[in-house]
Amino acid sequence: MKYFKNTSWLFAEKILRMVVGFSVGIWVARYLGPEQFGLFSYAQSFVGLFSAIATLGLDGIVVRELVRDENKQDELISTTFWLKLIGAFSLLAILAIAVNFTSNDAYTNTLVFIIASATIFQCFNVIDIYFQAKIMGKYIVYANVISLFLSSIIKIILILYNAPLIAFVWTTLFDSLIIALGYIYFFSKISTVKTIFGSAKKDTTVSLLKDSWLMMVAGAAILIYMKIDQVMIQEMLGSEQVGQYAAAVRISEAWYFIPMVVASSLFPAVINAKKQSEALYYARLQRLYDLMVWMAIAVALPMTFFSDFVIQTLYGEQYNQAGNVLMIHVWAGVFVFLSVANDKWFYIENKAGLLAIKVTMGAISNIILNYMLIPKYGINGAAIATIISYSISVLWSDVAMQSIRFLLVMKLKSIFLVNSIRKIK
Repeated sequence: MKYFKNTSWLFAEKILRMVVGFSVGIWVARYLGPEQFGLFSYAQSFVGLFSAIATLGLDGIVVRELVRDENKQDELISTTFWLKLIGAFSLLAILAIAVNFTSNDAYTNTLVFIIASATIFQCFNVIDIYFQAKIMGKYIVYANVISLFLSSIIKIILILYNAPLIAFVWTTLFDSLIIALGYIYFFSKISTVKTIFGSAKKDTTVSLLKDSWLMMVAGAAILIYMKIDQVMIQEMLGSEQVGQYAAAVRISEAWYFIPMVVASSLFPAVINAKKQSEALYYARLQRLYDLMVWMAIAVALPMTFFSDFVIQTLYGEQYNQAGNVLMIHVWAGVFVFLSVANDKWFYIENKAGLLAIKVTMGAISNIILNYMLIPKYGINGAAIATIISYSISVLWSDVAMQSIRFLLVMKLKSIFLVNSIRKIK
């Protein structure tokens, strides 16, 4: 029951964030217009390319260790805090080098570093990790909802007072600060940990980094193939085209919380089936794949036929190129939904190395495809590159690894609705 309540809290927060955050985000996009909104989106995407450095792939590893041994929670929390803080400053240092290889002007680089500075406060996400391990999702929700509403109010005020772009960029730093303060408040009230500012233990540091480096590589590759398109559009086509593309992507990706919540709720049943028999285990995994595909298609089909109407209704006529992008990009959701369920299998089976290889193949293919398709097809080419590269990461990379080719067969059955057709017959 506590797992259901915890999932319910997290699901409710995602729904609220989708409704409130998405609505205010649309208003901000309409206010800024494609060029300014594109510059904002580019700065976020550029920082996103390197953000795995700040997290160090630690989150899932630390949750696991906290569940395994409560006696080590003080040193785990403190060590993780300092590692994340070092990671945040390392991110800023790497960005200072990376911007020299772009065509950014001083103003754009200022936006990038304001957004990147928010990662300093994200070291307090170690408290989020603690609440996850203790099945106390409601405290995570409290902090996030407070930040969501304060941020939304500030953005509305900025719109009403005709604020410049940089003011909206500062709100990203404000969001991270408020969430950090919320985490600290609830942590101080209910935690049995003495302090998060304790000394980092050398043995714990080495152990955590030894386990997490593959997760960091996988996370970096995922972020690259999810963010590189907007960075490359900026370099090749300019901010206005980034804005058109980002407007469509915001709608397309708004649904991505659904598979995360569903997988978190249903995967315990898949794990329990493994204890009974391999046949039952993979039968339930197949049904989870089927469910993911059906949900993705349920989102993609109406968006395909009503993409122009949706874009014009939400963003207005100024985003007149975003409809075609949405019509294409929304089908990437089929592979995203599948990957959420598929990635959990790799964690359970302790095959993080194979997962890192798969997502790296997706990242490399996305860069190559964007380089080839954006000059020829513009922002529609970037959307096509996204679908193909996602399919390579989630599906076709399985062909290169004999030990997991059976997963490709399972996923293809889901995509082509094989099991559903059999039931109809």
